[in-house]
Amino acid sequence: MLGKRLNRARKEKGFTAQQMADMLDITISAYRFYENGKARPTLDKLVQIADILGVTTDYLLCRDGETDQ
Repeated sequence: MLGKRLNRARKEKGFTAQQMADMLDITISAYRFYENGKARPTLDKLVQIADILGVTTDYLLCRDGETDQ
């Protein structure tokens, strides 16, 4: 679910995956692994992602009580 939420929040902000990778100082493939669920960001990266996207870590981790459709 992290990947789905990450993808949604990124698109709502109008960022490309490459822009996110650049802001996080990681490769595009590493970032895509986050969105595809093949890897999980470290706690530091998760907080950085949340700050960039203007969402909470609880939102990204699906701990906010919302249900995804």
